[in-house]
Amino acid sequence: MESETRPWGSWHVLDEGDGYKVKRIVVSPHSRLSYQYHHHRAEHWIVASGKATCVIDGETRVAAPGECVEVEIGQPHRISNEQDQTLVIIEVQRGEYTGEDDIVRLEDDYGRSD
Repeated sequence: MESETRPWGSWHVLDEGDGYKVKRIVVSPHSRLSYQYHHHRAEHWIVASGKATCVIDGETRVAAPGECVEVEIGQPHRISNEQDQTLVIIEVQRGEYTGEDDIVRLEDDYGRSD
C-alpha cells in the first residue's frame, strides 16, 4: 500500500477498492494540510487521536477523538493540528477517482501548487 511523508506529517493507505480509499493521516503538532478541494471525491474524516481543527468551505470546527467530519465533492477543506500532541485521522475517500493528483490547492504553507 502507498504511503508518503509530507511537510505536515504523513499518510498511509490502509485499504482501497472500486470507488473508495481508506487512509491513516498523521498531522504533526502545529502543522496543517493545504486548503484544497477535489473534483472527483468526497471525504469522511474520523478523529482517532488528538484534536482536529477543520475548515470546511470557510467554516471552522474542532473535532475530538471519535467525532466525524464530512467533506463533499468540490468543497474547500483543510485539517490543522493546533495542539502539542500528534493528530491521527482515518480518512475514507469516496468517488469515481481517488488518485493523489485530484488535489486543487487554494492555499499552502509549503509553496506547493496543484
